[in-house]
Amino acid sequence: MRFVKQLLAVVAVTVVGGQSAAAVEGDFLLTLVIGAVTAVLGVIVYRWVVRRTEHRDPTELGLDGWGGRLGRGTLIGLAMFAAVIANIAFLGGYDVEGWGSPTGALGLLGFMAAAAVTEELLFRGVLFRIIEERTGTWIALALTGVVFGAMHLANPDATLWGATAIAIEAGFMLAACYAATRNLWVPIGLHFGWNFAAGGIFSVVVSGNGESKGILEASTSGPVALSGGAFGPEGSLYAVLAGVVLTVVFLWLAKRRGHIVPRRRRTAQAPATATVTP
Repeated sequence: MRFVKQLLAVVAVTVVGGQSAAAVEGDFLLTLVIGAVTAVLGVIVYRWVVRRTEHRDPTELGLDGWGGRLGRGTLIGLAMFAAVIANIAFLGGYDVEGWGSPTGALGLLGFMAAAAVTEELLFRGVLFRIIEERTGTWIALALTGVVFGAMHLANPDATLWGATAIAIEAGFMLAACYAATRNLWVPIGLHFGWNFAAGGIFSVVVSGNGESKGILEASTSGPVALSGGAFGPEGSLYAVLAGVVLTVVFLWLAKRRGHIVPRRRRTAQAPATATVTP
């Protein structure tokens, strides 16, 4: 029951926040405010429902030192996506045409914050964490990564390859990040940094959701393997490679720190035997 209660609580915040943002689409200030409120509310609700259902303090989303962890994750996400864009640009697949929309970037700041918080609470905080308790780290990482990728098939310009790329570069990588840190603030920051860099800074398509209006006015071109096509650079082989590299690094750290949870094995109970007194 704790799984269902936690899932429903986070989904409720996600739906309300998403519907509210959709209702004010085009108004950057309201989008920024609604996104920020949704992110904060997500944290509050997650901490509350974990306390109620597990009778413990949710240390994985603790408030002590949260800013530093969030900041480190954000820097990793920004650097990771910047490296992907740099490689695409080197081969002529990304062109900057001028300055874009600072107000659009502010709106995306709120929207991406809400998306990063709610998706990480749902997929890493609830799904991965609880599944890992029963199946171990490896199975939980594989299952939640695939589901995370499949979720993106609902996006307007989604492709099977794009969803597969997201599963590899984000679903597996973010679960590995949580396994390495045992903290949700770092993957939240990483998720936010990646998404905001894509839409808010480099103004490219994010996960097949159409054009973004960020700080730069830019365009992508070239083969799908290079640019990601209509799905955006997240469908580029460069993004997949970057995700694989970080996944390996995070899993190495998790193993080194003793954070890998082994698969639980059922132990067969010995049949009861009757004692016969001679």
